[in-house]
Amino acid sequence: MQFAVKAYDGEGMLEKRMEVRPRHLEGMNKLGKHIICTGGMLDENGKMKGSVLILDLPDRAALNEYLTNEPYVIEKVWEKIEVEIMNVVLVNGEKFQ
Repeated sequence: MQFAVKAYDGEGMLEKRMEVRPRHLEGMNKLGKHIICTGGMLDENGKMKGSVLILDLPDRAALNEYLTNEPYVIEKVWEKIEVEIMNVVLVNGEKFQ
């Protein structure tokens, strides 16, 4: 299953985000091939306001397990998380598996 995750930072969390970022990136490395793409969301001034992740995981339980252990969740950097089941069709212009 593929999931689109939009995670919005809480107000004034940029400094905390940067502090926690190395642990967040460690978690991203552990996800490895389960990541289709990911990146930071920016506001109209180019400042970080959250994250978007497109993940390919076995099921929602696997996504919930990841989110439970995500440093940005544990440290309350992400204030609001939206999840949608997704059907990824193309990645870099090529058919997704």
